[in-house]
Amino acid sequence: MDDARYYKRTIIKEELSSTLLGAARNLRIYLPPGYNELLSYPVIYCQDGEQFFNFGRIATILTRSILDEGLEPAIVVGIDVVTTVRTSEYSPEGGNFVAYCRFLTEELLPFVESRYPVRSDRMQRLLAGDSLGGTVSLHLALDYPSLFCKVISLSGAFFGKTRERLAKEDDLSWLELFMLIGTEETEVTTERGTFNFLEENRKTRDILVQKKTALLYTEKPGTHIWGFWQLELPAALHYFLG
Repeated sequence: MDDARYYKRTIIKEELSSTLLGAARNLRIYLPPGYNELLSYPVIYCQDGEQFFNFGRIATILTRSILDEGLEPAIVVGIDVVTTVRTSEYSPEGGNFVAYCRFLTEELLPFVESRYPVRSDRMQRLLAGDSLGGTVSLHLALDYPSLFCKVISLSGAFFGKTRERLAKEDDLSWLELFMLIGTEETEVTTERGTFNFLEENRKTRDILVQKKTALLYTEKPGTHIWGFWQLELPAALHYFLG
């Protein structure tokens, strides 16, 4: 990861004024090595965009994987979050959850697709998120199946509300999900309380399997931190882009 080639990349910062959120939202757009605006690229939409870039090192990991491992070049759109409203936007129980999902589908997608050569087919769009970011990513796919069918969940906060939503589906064979959880995530303290993320993910996995989801479920030693997720991000990217 110390090779200087991995740090020569293009990251563009954009600001999108959102009517639905009533505020502007900062974006980070990663353009892959050899980027050519005459071509088209798969696209990864990341919740917690700043964290995916700074702590997940997604730009470095993706550049290395493209240059050295033959991974398909892709564009990454990191959607920065305002921490004070994160739970309200990302949690299915949150007061701004519906507005955030509409923002992403009705404002963000057209904004990105009008400026960058990203592919608009749902098979070429990928949603990624950690913790509650994984939750909103899964719900976006469930509620907008014509737009999304591929999700990376890093220790997703999958509680009762998410399982209730999954129970409404008869067949999820169209959904492809990379699901990672740490075996030490048994007492994770959040602003909403302390939860056994391992047990909650196992319960959610069982429903996903029952609904025939195309699921890659992984349990590994790890805690609810980016130090764990960063190590597993290459596997997630290779799963969808390899």
